[in-house]
Amino acid sequence: MPARHELASRAAELNAVGTPFAWATVVRAARPTSAKPGDSAIVLSDGQLDGFVGGECAEATVRAQAMDVLATGEACLLRITPEPDEHPPEEGVVLVHNACLSGGALDIFLEPSVPLPLVMVFGHAPIATALLRADRVFGQQVRALATADGSLPQGVSAVVVASHGNDEVPVLTAALQAGVPYVGLVASRRRGPAVLAALPVEDDLRARVHTPAGLDIGAHAPPEVALSILAEIVSTRARPGDVVAHPAAEGVAATALDPVCGMTVQAAGARYTSAYDGKTFLFCGIGCKERFDREPERYFVPSPGGRG
Repeated sequence: MPARHELASRAAELNAVGTPFAWATVVRAARPTSAKPGDSAIVLSDGQLDGFVGGECAEATVRAQAMDVLATGEACLLRITPEPDEHPPEEGVVLVHNACLSGGALDIFLEPSVPLPLVMVFGHAPIATALLRADRVFGQQVRALATADGSLPQGVSAVVVASHGNDEVPVLTAALQAGVPYVGLVASRRRGPAVLAALPVEDDLRARVHTPAGLDIGAHAPPEVALSILAEIVSTRARPGDVVAHPAAEGVAATALDPVCGMTVQAAGARYTSAYDGKTFLFCGIGCKERFDREPERYFVPSPGGRG
């Protein structure tokens, strides 16, 4: 089976379980390069890369830029060149000078694949039914939470309880303890505070529950209330680019400069590291690592006023 088809199957599996990833596709390759137009890879948010988009140095650049694409939610054209380019890149192009490339240049299209936010609804009240009917209508997956046993799918962005008093406490408690970004309770202004008071959680968690759930838009009918709840979920949702937080290896920053070639290396998925003078160094490829290991003092610059 062609590599692209294998990656497509992998992408379908990731989409099915709501795992974000970035597609990386080589669209231009200037010789000499090991990659060819059409070569592609999938990059996960932990830095794992499946597929082929070039050698070690190109791969390290793709990893780092894929993290930014996943954080911003915006596609880009990545241009990797072995020599600095004095001309500013065109709009939508990210230009990276990678001195480690063995010649040639690569244009790689990076496209994020981020699942729709997942909203779980507990209860069978008319408002719950109206919410479920809005599945994918407003850019959100809306699914029914069948039981109150506290089990929530991974990646849930919102939990709405609309059960007319049935099993509200365990569901709300589970959502708060799981760190779900939005937790809403459909209840009157009088009953809502009484339910919150019964929650076995700290006050800071209790204060995170939106009740009555929904923005005040003068809603009365169940579909109107459902719309106000979905609007409130959207209004409280973090936007792409608000926080850029990439997983980092223990003891090192999220990104670091390769001390040999000066390239930015992503800690997540970093394959080549060396320890020297109490610090951990990351490298884009085995060549830079070997050069550092032979003469670490040549590339190590102590911090002013002390070691490291």
